Amino acid sequence: MTSTVRKHLAMALGAAALFATVVAAGAQPAGPLPMEQLRQDTEAIHALGVSGVQARVIAPDGRQSVATSGTADLNTGRPVPSDGYFRMASTSKTLVATVILQLEAEGRLSLDETADHWLPGVVRGNVNDGGRITIRQLLQHTSGIHDHLPGYTTPEEYYLQRHDVHGPEQLVARAMAHAPDFPPGEGWEYSNTGYVLLGMIIQKATGHPTHQEIEDRILRPLGLDQTRWMGTSPTLPRPHAQAYQLFGPGSRVDVTDQIPVDYENLSFVTTTRDENGFLRALLAGRLLPARQLAEMKQTVPVSAEVQQLWPGGRYGLGLVERPLSCGGTYWSHEGGDGGYVTLNGVTDDGRRSVVVSMSEARGDTPEHILAQENAASVLIDHALCAGGHSNP
Repeated sequence: MTSTVRKHLAMALGAAALFATVVAAGAQPAGPLPMEQLRQDTEAIHALGVSGVQARVIAPDGRQSVATSGTADLNTGRPVPSDGYFRMASTSKTLVATVILQLEAEGRLSLDETADHWLPGVVRGNVNDGGRITIRQLLQHTSGIHDHLPGYTTPEEYYLQRHDVHGPEQLVARAMAHAPDFPPGEGWEYSNTGYVLLGMIIQKATGHPTHQEIEDRILRPLGLDQTRWMGTSPTLPRPHAQAYQLFGPGSRVDVTDQIPVDYENLSFVTTTRDENGFLRALLAGRLLPARQLAEMKQTVPVSAEVQQLWPGGRYGLGLVERPLSCGGTYWSHEGGDGGYVTLNGVTDDGRRSVVVSMSEARGDTPEHILAQENAASVLIDHALCAGGHSNP
């Protein structure tokens, strides 16, 4: 969830009751077989006006169900590739959090160490105090650091800003120009800037850029060769669907060509196959010792505003816990940036997972935003509540 997406989501809070109603009504198992249900749910997202949709479910027995809908290119009408790349966006926060917890397991840092311990003098000014903010608070969005990343809300802003390059120090400085949202540990507010700082801490602790640690510690060991760090490249590997942003009636813009604002952490591209693979390995305990995975799953309530968007949702250390209509909860971390909006979910044991990636962000009205989020959430719920059933 980048600053641009957060601006769009903030517009939707007035329609929060609609969100709860849609999820409650739509999440009840409807009877179709899982593959048929997946096709129906993918088509339902496309029917909202979302240009392209791809979804992949992996069942406990390892069999995969894949569905696509819409088009990858509004100019040519070519179909959505089932293995298309998309920008990972804020789902990469879970990658960052995993590396931090691996470093803790190795004794190379402590979650109770402060930002000042690793980055002396960086979190300063306007009552910001890095000596009071811990790594755990950065991971859990309880640091109070105000988020002020650049973002575009109009086509004109997109064309002006799409190739701007911002270093992590510049992004942190933007946040330091503002007073904290609350004292450290006394609230919850989503802060991309907190994860910029975590990336800087990883580099300080290891001597390597965060993306290299992610590649060495997670991607290569798991064989996730379709997840790649693109740096300041404004393009994606092929195949991929073009990404669109709806700014208003008659203002649907192809926003595929852009450099992610926090390119150090958010320039990862991936596929539904790889994103499923990462989440399944994480929850199955293949990336973290039991103690660190348990720490990751220690959650706190999110802010009242976000609670309206994620009914029953709670935030751990780079992981979101959300309830299932069939009982229990699932783990996820959605991502939205540069026209791509992706929701995902994995059961607590890591055995059943789903990823749905949409190649259009309908961010012009609260109703559009909520409808897209709701329809994707319903798809996730249906897929994870399908039990042990799967289709080849």
